[in-house]
Amino acid sequence: MANEAETIEGRRGGLPWRAIGWSIPAILLLLPLVAMQFTKEVNWTASDFFFAAVLFGSVGAAFELIVRWSGSLTYRLGAALAVLMAFLTIWANGAVGMIGDEDNPYNLLFLGVLVVALAGAVAARFQARGMAMAMVVAGVAQAAAAAGGFASDIRGAMFSMVFALPWLLAAALFWNAAGGGTRVQG
Repeated sequence: MANEAETIEGRRGGLPWRAIGWSIPAILLLLPLVAMQFTKEVNWTASDFFFAAVLFGSVGAAFELIVRWSGSLTYRLGAALAVLMAFLTIWANGAVGMIGDEDNPYNLLFLGVLVVALAGAVAARFQARGMAMAMVVAGVAQAAAAAGGFASDIRGAMFSMVFALPWLLAAALFWNAAGGGTRVQG
C-alpha cells in the first residue's frame, strides 16, 4: 500500500504532481517575458515580476499546506477554491481594478474581503465547519462590497458580484467536509 501511495505522489514513477504544479507559475512568469520581446503592449518591470513571483509562490505554498493539512478531498477543494479566489482578487485589483481602474480607492474594500476570509479561517483554526462559516461571511462581504460599487461602475460591480459565488461554493465544500451537520443514527 505504501508503494501505491508513493506512486500516486510521484516519488516512484507515476505523475510528478509537485513538479507539474510548481512549473505552472514558472511558465506563467515566462509568458510576459517572452511577450515583451515581441510587443510593446506588454511592459513589465522588475517589481512586476517580483510581485507576480511572490503571489504565485504564496499560492503554491498554500496548496502544499492544503494537501498536507487534510486528506479530505472536499476540504482540499474548498481550501483550493478559497486560495484561488484570494489570488484572483489580488491579481484583478492590481492589474485593472474590480471597480473602475486599479487606482480607485474603492477597490480596497475587496482586500477587506480577504482579511475577513483569513481572519475567519484563523479564528476557526482551519477546521471545516468554521471554515464554512468564514467563507459564507467572505461571500456576503464580497457581494456587499460589489453592491456598493453599482453607483460608480455597474460592469465592475457585476463582475465583482460574481466573485461572491466561488466563496459560497467553498463554504459548501467545507460544510460537506465537516459532515454537513448530519448525525449518524445508530
